[in-house]
Amino acid sequence: MTSPSEAAPTGSEPTTLEPVKAEGDQGQGTAEYIGKSPGQLMWQRFKRDRAGVISAYIVGFFVLIAILAPLISKLYGKSPYTLYNSASGKPELFDALGYPVKPNGGISGEFWFGLEPILGRDVFTLLIYSIRTSLAIAIAVTILTVGVGVLLGVAAGFTGGRTDTLIGRFTDLMLAFPSQLFFVAFMPVITAMFVAPEDATPTWLRIAVLIGVLAALGWMRMARIVRGVALSMREREFVEAAKVSGASNWRIIRKEMLPNLVTPILVQGTFELPLVVTSAAGLSFLGVGLVNPTPDWGLMFSRAADVSETVPTFMFFPGIAMVIFVVAFNLLGDSVRDAFDPKAAR
Repeated sequence: MTSPSEAAPTGSEPTTLEPVKAEGDQGQGTAEYIGKSPGQLMWQRFKRDRAGVISAYIVGFFVLIAILAPLISKLYGKSPYTLYNSASGKPELFDALGYPVKPNGGISGEFWFGLEPILGRDVFTLLIYSIRTSLAIAIAVTILTVGVGVLLGVAAGFTGGRTDTLIGRFTDLMLAFPSQLFFVAFMPVITAMFVAPEDATPTWLRIAVLIGVLAALGWMRMARIVRGVALSMREREFVEAAKVSGASNWRIIRKEMLPNLVTPILVQGTFELPLVVTSAAGLSFLGVGLVNPTPDWGLMFSRAADVSETVPTFMFFPGIAMVIFVVAFNLLGDSVRDAFDPKAAR
């Protein structure tokens, strides 16, 4: 005898039927079965993954901090651009070399995370604005890489032939570039193309160039994943049926293929974003990304490396924040992947 779950219709994921007790005319319970969509099943699997749920809350907390950074700074009463070692600040909190006089980097009830050595900024507001800057750049780069990767991947996988060969070889060529060396070598060159040597580079231009360079060398992984899925999907029955019915290629891609590509796109996107955060921070650390006074995670690490022997606590807060964020986002990506996979067993 076939059970209700075994008799479910076939598809990308079988619909699960769960019994629901209903009251009959005589007050006796009768069993009815209600089907659940693949999205509902995915959500159920995700909710059972404790690590994924906790990671989602942590990531949401970071995103909330980034969005509310101006409000938090206003309530806190300090700005990441105020130099407290200047005459208009509180120079008595610093010694002659520019280091905080109080222990632990100047941590106190007034300055929760202490004061930045040399420049003399408040570390708490500097950190929350650094999270805001890094997440804004990472989200923009991730959107661009996902868009370009999906476009080229679907074009290569669905079309095949020469188009697939050309896009595949171009992708392999781009993957052969040493990314970090390319960033370090070309960031100053690209910036110099738009700004005269005697002029200071505007912050918006540095951010735009950083986003452009990171996106230009970050779409290849997404393109290869999407191409592989599209290549196997174009031989499936529902795609063949759409072709036989006379549907255009654009309609087949939009209505048949893209909905089935949501899973690999979403999973790969959750892995790409923390990679972009660390890459952008690395560029700023090396001096080819953002520069002071723009709040940035990489600049905080660069300053902390210079003063680590004298004020080791300055590295603690940005370091712990980045480790927590990257680990939480990677765990969230694993949980999303397992939730979309009906065969996953956690």
